[in-house]
Amino acid sequence: MLLRIRVRLPDRPGSLGKVARILGAAGADVAQMAVLERDNGRALDDFTVAWPAGAGIDRLCDGLASIPGVDIVGIWPTAEPQGAFPDAALIGQLAAVPERGAVTLADAVPALLSADWAGLAEIAPEGAALVHASLGGLAGMELPPLEPVRARAFTAQDGTQFALCPIATASGATQVLVVARTGAPPFHRTEVFRLAQLVSAAEAVLGVRRPEDLVRSS
Repeated sequence: MLLRIRVRLPDRPGSLGKVARILGAAGADVAQMAVLERDNGRALDDFTVAWPAGAGIDRLCDGLASIPGVDIVGIWPTAEPQGAFPDAALIGQLAAVPERGAVTLADAVPALLSADWAGLAEIAPEGAALVHASLGGLAGMELPPLEPVRARAFTAQDGTQFALCPIATASGATQVLVVARTGAPPFHRTEVFRLAQLVSAAEAVLGVRRPEDLVRSS
């Protein structure tokens, strides 16, 4: 199985090498690494590793905790999309079957953002509800309040981490693309930005615009 490991570590030469060696010694095979931020001599990095199915993560945590200055932010299961450029491949899929564009986007986003599920929500006076959910979600389920509806992340009262972004539809209405995960850290601002970029690219490919875009262009 694949795990996503988020750690905060000293931003100096050799730190990444120490983390990689510890991961290897614990039995993890590093498949991918991404730097999320650097600030005040510290870095926040994500590692995607292959890990034996059913194996506990105690030795993984103990190994990382033994490195001076390294803090474990979170470790959670993930599923990585196939291919070297998954975002570009997704846009190609949207262009190939535009009538299913928003649904295809929602189904693909969980793997891209290491999330449990994603869906398309509509907001009504009585609250927000999913009209489509990817594997792991349930259409029609109640959602926490989504206002303000803009690209952002938040933590629900039950601890579920959410990221959302409004997305235009062919009918001219605006839905909300909602992404959720549990047992994981909050969505980082780089993940929210990636979600917003995917939505913007999808809208361009599908030829749809939000109401505020129509006002600006009139």
